[in-house]
Amino acid sequence: MHGIRTQTDISHRAELDARRAMPCLWRIILVACLLVLSMPALTSAREPALIAIIIDDLGNELLAGRRAVALDAPLACAVMPHTAYGVRLAREAHAAGKEVMLHLPMQPMQMNRIAGPGEISLENSVGQLQQILASDLQAVPHVIGINNHMGSLITQHPGHMRWLMDALAARGDLFFVDSVTTPASVAYATALDAGVPSARRHVFLDDDPAEDRVAEQFDRLKQYAREHGYAIAIGHPYPATLDYLERAIPELRNQDEFLLVPVSQIVTMLSRGELQREEMLTTAGLVVASGAGR
Repeated sequence: MHGIRTQTDISHRAELDARRAMPCLWRIILVACLLVLSMPALTSAREPALIAIIIDDLGNELLAGRRAVALDAPLACAVMPHTAYGVRLAREAHAAGKEVMLHLPMQPMQMNRIAGPGEISLENSVGQLQQILASDLQAVPHVIGINNHMGSLITQHPGHMRWLMDALAARGDLFFVDSVTTPASVAYATALDAGVPSARRHVFLDDDPAEDRVAEQFDRLKQYAREHGYAIAIGHPYPATLDYLERAIPELRNQDEFLLVPVSQIVTMLSRGELQREEMLTTAGLVVASGAGR
């Protein structure tokens, strides 16, 4: 009857509608494919975790210092002021493309010890501290940053740390890395509060300078980097440390999981918010030096 649609009519109409829609559907699929192809290639691989290594205590021994400078990685060379070979090693490190830091002597907990020539201590006035800092910086060429040598006493004192960080902020051309020689250090937080680009050490490679212990600490460094996206280690020009790093660095370069970078790159990325900072005034997640009291 006129106006009454049979099941066959309905099926036929649905088939015609499907045929008409097919070209439109293919056009949608084609456009979607083109959009996907025009986007930057995406991979499932994570960004590599960043690792920076600082070699401390350079300046007293020439041959060990030169081995450190010769390591095939963008390491930072932390040079102590007023030492026999400090100027020479700083110049050689700079010529080799390494970053040079002032390894600033700071007063430790042990009252019968001094950190070395050019130490800043609680006995210093603000003016004396500024003069000592200026003299230490003058003694090491090509410095772009500072970290503390010892300092387990003075880094706990907000007043002296504020004097130091204000002096660095006034210069405006240096960053600071807290070596964290005591879990009570306020140096990192004070640097941030003063507007100084800064970071903190996560692992000491060689508190125990036996090579198997250095290897264990290097594994801890990599694990911290995996978990947090970056990690900073401090080592020293000990034979076992240098022997291990001479083997481990080429192996690390072949691992896509990690990327060795200058410490200044991590400091800059932290300052820009491209990496997440640790919680202030805590040691959560840190490998604190077993030799606390440096």
